[in-house]
Formats: sequence, C-alpha cells, structure tokens
Amino acid sequence: MNWIKKLFKRKTELEKLEDKYNSLIEQSYRLSWVNRTKSDELKFEANEVLTEMTRLERELYNKDRRKRSNS
Repeated sequence: MNWIKKLFKRKTELEKLEDKYNSLIEQSYRLSWVNRTKSDELKFEANEVLTEMTRLERELYNKDRRKRSNS
C-alpha cells in the first residue's frame, strides 16, 4: 500500500531542486577526472540551484510564519 502512495505522490519544487542539485554535483565529480572546465561549469550550475533552494526555503518559512501569526 505504501508503494502506491509513493507512485502517485508528486514531488515538491524543493524536492525537484534537491534532485537536480545532487545530480549536478555527481556529474561534476565524475567529470573532474576528465574535463576540469566542464566540471567547474556544472559546479557553478549546482551552486545556482542551491541558491534557488535556499530562496525557496526562506519563502516557505516566511509564508508559514505569517500564516501562524495571523491565526
């Protein structure tokens, strides 16, 4: 029954960004042995994703705080 819930559960925007970040970091590490320039580009892109994740987390936190203070 639990696998059914996982099957139909949609990922949040934050979860999607986490997956993208982890994938970019992994690719960057693999390429660091072969192509340092491309590895650095992927690290930079991963850092941009991390910044977006931080912004989204702050936004969600502030939204929750406002919601609680209004209640």
